[in-house]
Amino acid sequence: MDNQGSRKVEKSLKQDEIDALFQAARARSKAASQDARPRVQPYSFANSGQISNEQLRAISLLNDIFARNLTHNLGVWLRSRFRVNLVSAEQMPFNEFMMRIPDLAYVSSVRLEPLRALSVLQLDLSLAPPMIDLLLGGEGRADQVRELTDIEESILTSVAEVICRELSTAWQPVGLSFSFERRQLHTQIARIMPVSEKTLCLSFEIQMPGASGMLNLAFPAVVSNTVLRRLTGDWSHQHRHSPETRQRMQERVRRIKVGASLQLPPVRLQGRQLESLYEGQVLRLPLMSSHLAELRIAGVPVFTAQVVQVEERMAAHLARSIAE
Repeated sequence: MDNQGSRKVEKSLKQDEIDALFQAARARSKAASQDARPRVQPYSFANSGQISNEQLRAISLLNDIFARNLTHNLGVWLRSRFRVNLVSAEQMPFNEFMMRIPDLAYVSSVRLEPLRALSVLQLDLSLAPPMIDLLLGGEGRADQVRELTDIEESILTSVAEVICRELSTAWQPVGLSFSFERRQLHTQIARIMPVSEKTLCLSFEIQMPGASGMLNLAFPAVVSNTVLRRLTGDWSHQHRHSPETRQRMQERVRRIKVGASLQLPPVRLQGRQLESLYEGQVLRLPLMSSHLAELRIAGVPVFTAQVVQVEERMAAHLARSIAE
């Protein structure tokens, strides 16, 4: 074969390769267009109604407000340092929530209006002894976990009612109010709602001097769905205030007068000492003269301090900060 024929064959082979390349490109383009079409996948009803990240943020914001309010108001009521922190917000079947309840626990049903639904409030009994001791005038001593007496149950019920009141205040933006119904025995919990019901479960950690425990709340699907719709529709899309508005609000807040007191810790006095009190008497307290008082702002201990006088006014000499 001469050189001219060889060049024709070489040219023909190169053209075949070009055609093959075009065919391969068309095939890839066709496959890509097919992949771009929506794929049909089986729908799982078990995963319906899952909480999105946006909804979780809204729920956390709402319940952080509840935790702060409960920290302040219940701490003032108990006259003790008290801290509540939101630990988790998740969805789970009600039977899984029941499995997490200890054998010894304070469990009550809570009615939610206007939905006329029941939710579950569970409080660890490790928190009961110091709370009850404080409400009876003691120092909040911890004790071993045991079943409550009738009197102790009545006292702890008042704590549950305070929790429900603070829930109503925090959840007011979604239009729900909470009212304590009654304590439920361990064998009665399954009657509050179906065991397969998908619930919204909130867990809070409560810390007190010498004791800590969990506060758990479980809401049925009708409540969680209503709350999530209202949160994502209104609560999570609120506009932020302008810098000028925030500055005006801060200036007004600085002018608000907050209650403050300089007080000694609670003491116990015998009845005959109080019976014989008279005007001008010096009442001796079972405290050392070196014992410092507490400066409390809105009922919250902030500093230990000593009473002093500055010119013609009483004053407080701040000693040290009281860590929360």
